[in-house]
Amino acid sequence: MPTLVLLRHGESIWNRENRFTGWTDVDLSSKGLDQARGAGQILRKHGFAFDVAYTSVLKRAIRSLWIVMDEMNLMWIPTQACWRLNERHYGRLQGLNKAETVAKFGEAHVKLWRRSYEVRPPEIAIGDDLRHDSRYRQLRPDELPFGESLKDTAFRLWPCWQHSIAPALRRLEKVLVVAHGNSLRALVKYLDGISDADIDDVEIPCGVPLIYKLNQDLDRIGSYYLNPAVMEEQTVA
Repeated sequence: MPTLVLLRHGESIWNRENRFTGWTDVDLSSKGLDQARGAGQILRKHGFAFDVAYTSVLKRAIRSLWIVMDEMNLMWIPTQACWRLNERHYGRLQGLNKAETVAKFGEAHVKLWRRSYEVRPPEIAIGDDLRHDSRYRQLRPDELPFGESLKDTAFRLWPCWQHSIAPALRRLEKVLVVAHGNSLRALVKYLDGISDADIDDVEIPCGVPLIYKLNQDLDRIGSYYLNPAVMEEQTVA
């Protein structure tokens, strides 16, 4: 039976400061380091092992993966870093304090930018992009985002799922994906068949493994959280 484990990286420094992060390459906070260690420990405690792991090209996800693999004594397994698993690009909101942004633009407007499926945040200006970052130099100009909705995030994530993650699962490999709140929301929306409206209320917690049991067609049989704080299973409704 294919097993897929999704993990949002541990708390980042900008998570702690309540800032929009997006593609900004921010590292883990001390709490985030502890959360990643806790995730690795509880996965080991419950007997999980992985054949392959996927992550984004942002250090908060990569470092979380390293820590989890170290705790599980699995640092030797193959890993793939893919830009398509990056966090949603928050455009001109990146770096801004969320509370201050709400005070300036209003709670309803900011909630649309943050949580809705189709609404994009204000985009960055042309030239203020990632064309000079060596991680993205192989991308076509139209692939570099200036600001993304969750729908945009799901669209650019899809080839990574379709051509890399899903084939590994069909080979009955045990797969770990360490990524970000919104890239994982996009995957959860697909796996759970969540509507465009209902995805607004879905939140992926930092550092808590989300376990998916899938059938041969990669349809969801069931899913649950392993909460390192209480060391027990929490079934997803």
